[in-house]
Amino acid sequence: MRRHHLTRRRPGRRGSVPLLFGSLLLVVTAGISSIGAAPQPGSGGGTGARPLDQVVPAPARVQPGGAPYALTAKTRILVEGHSRDDAREARRIGSYLAGLLRPSTGYALPVTDRRTDAGDRTAAGSGIRLRLGAGDRSLGAEGYRLESGRAGVTLTAREPAGLFHGVQTLRQLLPASVEKRGEQPGPWTVAGGTITDTPRYAYRGAMLDVSRHFLSVDQVKLYIDQLALYKINKLHLHLSDDQGWRIAIDSWPRLATYGGSTQVGGGPGGYYTKDQYRDLVRYAASRHLEVIPEIDMPGHTNAALASYPELNCDGVAPPLYTGTEVGFSSLCAPKEVTYDFVDDVVREIAALTPGKYLHIGGDEAHATSHADYVTFMDRTQAAVRKYGKTVVGWHQLTGATPVKGAVAQYWGYDETSDADRAQVAAAAKKGTRLILSPADRVYLDMKYDKNTELGQAWAGYTEVDRSYDWNPATYLAGAGVPEDAVLGVEAPLWTETLATSDQLEFMAFPRLPGVAELGWSPAATHDWDTYRTRLAAQGPRLTALGIDYYRSPLVPWPAGGSGR
Repeated sequence: MRRHHLTRRRPGRRGSVPLLFGSLLLVVTAGISSIGAAPQPGSGGGTGARPLDQVVPAPARVQPGGAPYALTAKTRILVEGHSRDDAREARRIGSYLAGLLRPSTGYALPVTDRRTDAGDRTAAGSGIRLRLGAGDRSLGAEGYRLESGRAGVTLTAREPAGLFHGVQTLRQLLPASVEKRGEQPGPWTVAGGTITDTPRYAYRGAMLDVSRHFLSVDQVKLYIDQLALYKINKLHLHLSDDQGWRIAIDSWPRLATYGGSTQVGGGPGGYYTKDQYRDLVRYAASRHLEVIPEIDMPGHTNAALASYPELNCDGVAPPLYTGTEVGFSSLCAPKEVTYDFVDDVVREIAALTPGKYLHIGGDEAHATSHADYVTFMDRTQAAVRKYGKTVVGWHQLTGATPVKGAVAQYWGYDETSDADRAQVAAAAKKGTRLILSPADRVYLDMKYDKNTELGQAWAGYTEVDRSYDWNPATYLAGAGVPEDAVLGVEAPLWTETLATSDQLEFMAFPRLPGVAELGWSPAATHDWDTYRTRLAAQGPRLTALGIDYYRSPLVPWPAGGSGR
């Protein structure tokens, strides 16, 4: 857990209660809806269908109008690809969509690449068309266009990620009961009109701490599915810390077998075998999330130090640690064996990870001298580059010398010093890109209020409005950070007090959808009063998905919803 100094650290209490291109300006003209506004005639408000602009994240551009489309037992999913690879990906995404819709609708929803007539339309009632490799170039790598009318729904994208994101929008335009696993009565209608949508930022991340409490493969996959609904595209896995090492390293096997054998509060801990990690990476990729592994160094390393005495300056291994303090551990920067260790770990993890990034931590290294820290980070960054990855580090990396292309993840908050902010700004002006994760805004383990049983409050209480109501582009402008230095946003979820999926979900939802919207939607759409209405409409969907979310009193949730 990121802390700015030890004295504010409070031991966590384990709770028992179970989301490329610059922003598209929101166009508000005749026939084009204003995001979050009350439904307009022809927007779906009079048809029983959800208005096209009432989804999260808010689409970049909405043009409502025309008759809605209704799924029926005759609906088919027609997939088309500009190339053979496009066709294969379109079919995969079509099969994913069918798998989402079949249980609740009871419809067969066959996935096919065959048209049933000579024209450019499938037979009446066929319904959903997925077109990949086509469309306006402005859709880019993640954008899509959704067109809905009486004859059906067409999703068009140039790249697979865009088509997949379009499917998530289509999901939200259907009734919330479509998420249930048993057959529901319907009707299944999609409002008429067109959505043209591209993301504001290329990086829209969520971090999951699997070190403080180990989380199983199935728990991580469930979280991946939840992230995908809101168009999150990066999964940052915090794989090592004082309390546990969670990834098998063949050249240093005791890291996992011994260093991974416990967790906060005691217990068996655990780790991912290489095959399990590969499986997680593949699963995330199937949902168009890139996995970013983090090995936190030179601090937050007690699990490694306990596993190998030679990594300690005095050659003596400390005991395994199950508490929640920070800042007391450090790899021995003067020892050459430390860099053998770093090289091996980076090499093996880089080989397992197809994505471009590798996170090296670098925060709260209070037990490392500044000179040793600079030396260590210089050599560790060189190892990351040696194995073909882009360096990511917590923003303390800017106190060393970030290499060209490095990314710093800013986790500061109101009490972060002006000197620290100035240091980050200086690096940004020299080309270091920033991921914004301000702790008092988007750390999902911060308590909602004083009555929240789970989580912690060292960065203050973070209600849903505070988590949503800020602008990434201008957040550090006062410190001199240029807007174009911001790569995107990320919502970390630390697990000192969290061990079950119910607990993770309660702290992540409903704040996570707001962070996803900050990353995806144009700045012109950001308005708390209209967002809270759209968020309220997500309540029944979260309930249908089995997510026991926090029912914030600031949000007008529908009567009879679940959540706590």
